[in-house]
Amino acid sequence: MPLPALFAILVAALVGAAVVARSGTRSLPLRALAGALGGGLGALAVSAPIDFCTFSDEYETKDYVFGLVLMAAGAAAGIAAARAAMAPERKPDTNATSHSVWRNWWMPWLLLSPTLAVLVVFLYWPAIETIRYSTKLARLSNPKQVDRCVYNFTELIGPSRPWLALVLAGLGMVGIAAGVLLDRQGRRVARSARTIVSAVSAISLFAALAFIFTDDYRQVYVVTMIISVGTVVGGLVISLGIAFIAYQPIRGASVYRTLLIWPYAISPPIAGLLFFVIFDANTGIIDHWTTTLLDTGLADYRTTPVLAQLVVIMASIWKTLGYNLLFYVAGLQTIPPDQVEAAMIDGASAWQRFRYVVIPALSPITFFLIVTNLTYAFFETYGTIDYLTKGGPAGATNVAMYEIIQVFNTGGDLGRGSAQSMILFAGVVGLTMWQFRSTGRRVTYG
Repeated sequence: MPLPALFAILVAALVGAAVVARSGTRSLPLRALAGALGGGLGALAVSAPIDFCTFSDEYETKDYVFGLVLMAAGAAAGIAAARAAMAPERKPDTNATSHSVWRNWWMPWLLLSPTLAVLVVFLYWPAIETIRYSTKLARLSNPKQVDRCVYNFTELIGPSRPWLALVLAGLGMVGIAAGVLLDRQGRRVARSARTIVSAVSAISLFAALAFIFTDDYRQVYVVTMIISVGTVVGGLVISLGIAFIAYQPIRGASVYRTLLIWPYAISPPIAGLLFFVIFDANTGIIDHWTTTLLDTGLADYRTTPVLAQLVVIMASIWKTLGYNLLFYVAGLQTIPPDQVEAAMIDGASAWQRFRYVVIPALSPITFFLIVTNLTYAFFETYGTIDYLTKGGPAGATNVAMYEIIQVFNTGGDLGRGSAQSMILFAGVVGLTMWQFRSTGRRVTYG
């Protein structure tokens, strides 16, 4: 084991011991030992499989730093597990419903075995293979594989403005720390202040990531964020507005509610094909309308970057519209009418009733839809983009998922594609955790 790696593991163990020792109710030596084991083993678990290659002299400084970041992430996960293990045990709720106990310990595992087998074959094993390939130089046409350490990851890193990235990252970390302190204050701090701090920290961290990547992958990252945010925000706003209108008690409501949900049954490639026909600069119906009404044709979205992104966002919003409407219409039916009537008696306008009664009551559904729509925007827009723009013009719609598949299809580079898929997966997980950390705490149930 290289000396720098050993030193990093020892530091992780000391930090883990100090962090876990401050929490829990068990004995102090036991908490410190658990924290040390969690931090040290976590750092070791991510560096040992690649044989501590990032500390070798043949790699660059960014490989060395990337290895330290990996060890820090592993140590953080180990420390979190140790804190959970040392957390005080909850007293059993005497009023809770009792659960049945299996006579044979193997019976639950036997019943779960079909599901576990599917998860292992189609989820866990491919995930492990993806991690393994991400550290290899592997081609589809060549059975031989060569160890590449973390070069598939670090080749995407090339900060043109490293100091700006550090400043933005520091601002984001300060915002996270401030958000934690504000949350501890509870109701003594206005919710708007906590929202602003959370938004500033998130924007700073996302901007810092943009300046870490090379110029080529920075464009992929920025385009992914633009199309994903546009799809999620625009889709939820439009869906909520249409659902609120469709919920009104008018004749034939059940018929057009069903018609509104139909787009969800259409696959993303078909959605891309439909919008290709609608927005075609030569034969599309939008071009016909603009030519008839404005005496000028619509610009070709295949040569206009901003218009291409807008068309992709519109197609993605239309594809997810039925899914969002299904949940919002169901959520509107659960709002007690007496709350709306009480607001009317108090003199609240229609907008005030919608803002202070309807939207808070739909917060659990909105939170769920944010997570599911983010997953769709990051992973399932490939078919739409492939039929609409092929990632163009000039990479304006080349999102991360499209780039990964193109790396596989054009060059057959399994290592580079696996590394980019790991980066995308880590980004989605981080964004989801931030959603649970910021938005999830503001959700009200009941």
